[in-house]
Amino acid sequence: MEGVNARIANIQSRIIALQTQQATTATTAARTSESGSSSSASFASQLQGAIAARNGPEAGQTYKLNAKGIPEDLIAYGNGKIPANALEQVGGTRHKLWAPAAEKLTQLIDDARRDGVKIGITDSYRPYEEQVDLARRKGLYSQGGLAAKPGTSEHGWGMATDLDLNPEALAWMRKNGDRYGFVENVKRESWHWAFRPNT
Repeated sequence: MEGVNARIANIQSRIIALQTQQATTATTAARTSESGSSSSASFASQLQGAIAARNGPEAGQTYKLNAKGIPEDLIAYGNGKIPANALEQVGGTRHKLWAPAAEKLTQLIDDARRDGVKIGITDSYRPYEEQVDLARRKGLYSQGGLAAKPGTSEHGWGMATDLDLNPEALAWMRKNGDRYGFVENVKRESWHWAFRPNT
């Protein structure tokens, strides 16, 4: 049964990736179409495509979250056991997150850069073995340390990132992060930002 669930989750994550590619392709096609097409239907179609591409998968509600806010397409894998092909790279970095989170974080970093603010990434998806090692080295958060109990980390779902933020970047994140679905939700960790998509 676990194998079947894992396969279903893998297929769902690939569907999300394909839908994202289709939205991007539609937007590119709309931009390169003949500028002479001025009918209101054509304009509305192009506008809708651009909005969908700008908003990413959230606009089409192509994924579901469970009651705890965890993507249903990742549940079958388990926390910290998500295969690489179910994650997406954040911009040109080596970091990976759940695809909608990666897309929004890439957009956030690009928009911050346009505002003259540099936001770096120090951590992203965290496999279970790394969660165990981190808990051993830094202690559990519940006991005054800095690590979640292995198997419960938001990083283990590809739903959280640790950012490299100077004071200006932290202020920018606190002002703008929620527009991209990112929230600062760990009191002692101003660098930890969790993805909370609007569903």
